[in-house]
Amino acid sequence: MNKALIKTDFKFPGQKSVYKGKVRDVYNINDELMVIVVTDRISAFDVVLPKGIPFKGQVLNQIAADFLDATSDICPNWKIATPDPMVTVGHFCEPFAIEMIIRGYLTGSSWRAYKNGAREICGVKIPDGMIEHQRFHEPIITPTTKAETGHDEDITREEILSQNIISEEDYVLLEKYTRELFQRGTEIAAKQGLILVDTKYEFGKKEGKIFLIDEIHTPDSSRYFYLDGYEERQAKGEAQKQLSKEFVREWLMENGFQGKDGQNVPEMTDDFANLVSDRYIELFEKITGKSFDKEDVENVLERVENNINNYLEKQ
Repeated sequence: MNKALIKTDFKFPGQKSVYKGKVRDVYNINDELMVIVVTDRISAFDVVLPKGIPFKGQVLNQIAADFLDATSDICPNWKIATPDPMVTVGHFCEPFAIEMIIRGYLTGSSWRAYKNGAREICGVKIPDGMIEHQRFHEPIITPTTKAETGHDEDITREEILSQNIISEEDYVLLEKYTRELFQRGTEIAAKQGLILVDTKYEFGKKEGKIFLIDEIHTPDSSRYFYLDGYEERQAKGEAQKQLSKEFVREWLMENGFQGKDGQNVPEMTDDFANLVSDRYIELFEKITGKSFDKEDVENVLERVENNINNYLEKQ
C-alpha cells in the first residue's frame, strides 16, 4: 500500500496563512517563521501527478538541509531547524518573483529548444554545432518567472531590470550567489562521482538582506549525470546515465503527456511509484554518501504534526 504523504491541513499556534505549492505546504507563523512540509507529491511539466512517491519528501528535505549547511558560508539561507525528516523551519522571507536557473550543459528543455532551432535562451546566445548533453564553455543563467499557477516563463536579465521586478543591485548579487552556489554544488557532486548538470535557486529578502530560500541541489530542482563514462557516452552519441526527475518526464512523454491542454495524465501504478521512490533514494545515497534511513510512515501525518508542534512550543 502506498503510504505517501500528499496533503496536510495543519493549524499551528500563531499560524497566519498556508500556501500549498506543487510539492511543499508552507505555513506562515506570525510572519516570523516558515514551516515547510515537503510532501511526497511529485510534479512534472508544472502539473502535480495524482499519486505520491513514498519517502520522496524525506529525501528532498534531507538533501536540501545538507546542502544549505554546506553552502551557508556563500550566502545566508533561511534554514533554522529540521524538526522532522520531512520538515524545515526557517526565516520568513519575502520571495523574489523569479527563479535563478543555471545550466552547465545543454540538456533537458534547453536541448529541446536548441534542437528546434533556438540559439538564444533568456537572452543568452548559444553557439551552433552543439550536441545534446554537451558542456557549455561556462555555465549560463536562464531565469524564469515564478508563476503561482500554470507554467513558469523564461525571462531575460534585461526584462527583469526594465520591468523593475528586482533592482539591479539585488540582481547582480543574485547572479553572484547563483554562480558560487553552483560551483560549490559541482565540487561536492564531483567528489561523489556525479556531475551537477543544472539547477535552480530561489531567493528572498528579510529586513533588507537577501537569503537563499527553499530547497537546493535536490533531484526536483537539479539534474545529475554520472561522471564515470560521461565522455565515452558523449563520444558515442549515447544517452547519459542520469539521476534526476527527467526519467519521470520521459515516461510521461512516452505516454502522451507534456502538460498541454487536452492531454490526460497517464495512470501511475504503485509499482512505478515505488520505482521512482527507489531512484530518489539512490540519488540521496549517491550525492550525500550516506545510507538512507526510511522513517516510519505508518502514521506519517500525525508524526509530522507532532514534531512541528513540539518544536514550536519550545520557541
